[in-house]
Amino acid sequence: MRLANKVALITGGGSGIGKASCLRFAEEGAAVVVVDLKGAEETAEEIRSGGGTASAFTADISRAGDCEGMVAFAEKTYGKLDIAFNNAGIFHPNDDSVTNTEEKIWDLVINVNLKGVFLGCKYEIPALLRNGGGSIINTASFVAIMGAAAPQIAYTASKGGVLSMTREIAVEFARKNIRVNALCPGPVETPLLQELLSDSARRQRRLVHIPPGRFARAEEMANAALFLASDESSYVNGSTFLVDGGITSAYITPE
Repeated sequence: MRLANKVALITGGGSGIGKASCLRFAEEGAAVVVVDLKGAEETAEEIRSGGGTASAFTADISRAGDCEGMVAFAEKTYGKLDIAFNNAGIFHPNDDSVTNTEEKIWDLVINVNLKGVFLGCKYEIPALLRNGGGSIINTASFVAIMGAAAPQIAYTASKGGVLSMTREIAVEFARKNIRVNALCPGPVETPLLQELLSDSARRQRRLVHIPPGRFARAEEMANAALFLASDESSYVNGSTFLVDGGITSAYITPE
């Protein structure tokens, strides 16, 4: 029970990495606040039906009031906040090259993926300070440190911003017992990715760059997040925590 007596807030908890992390954190003893625009209550109910502790909160993380509200809900419901996993994000199908991505697509992706993490940290950190410290995990991506195989300018820029912001916050609050790390997944087999890569040629274009020859599973990312949330990572701070199957280490993958 690595998270016994801990309270964890996880955004994007209705599906994908977020849902897998909610379930995993609850298995390890955490009381989980599941945050999402949709699906949060279903995840929370699944945790409760398995004997765990969870509550749902509906929020648009690109809105300051919603982010302030989710943290207040966590403290009101469970009395404190120990862990925050700012995981919610979007990948828009019309996010393409810098030369043809519409401004409204850019604004939407940046508002959710980057501003949403900023707002999460803005309201989570005071709660963690009130509790004597804690751990924040921000979901970035392997594309935060290298170009993507296919154009996705807004997503890549947003995740690069998350990574840089995570480093800055980690340094600022290190002596106040708050650790902040960036989880950088490779492509993960989620419903969203399946939809985006329904075209077999586009899917293969991605897979050819992945040394294991498969996408990651959401549960594998949840296990990585669990490590960063737990006291086992007590000296891990400001890290670029790559969980990408070796994508960033490979120049080319043979057939």
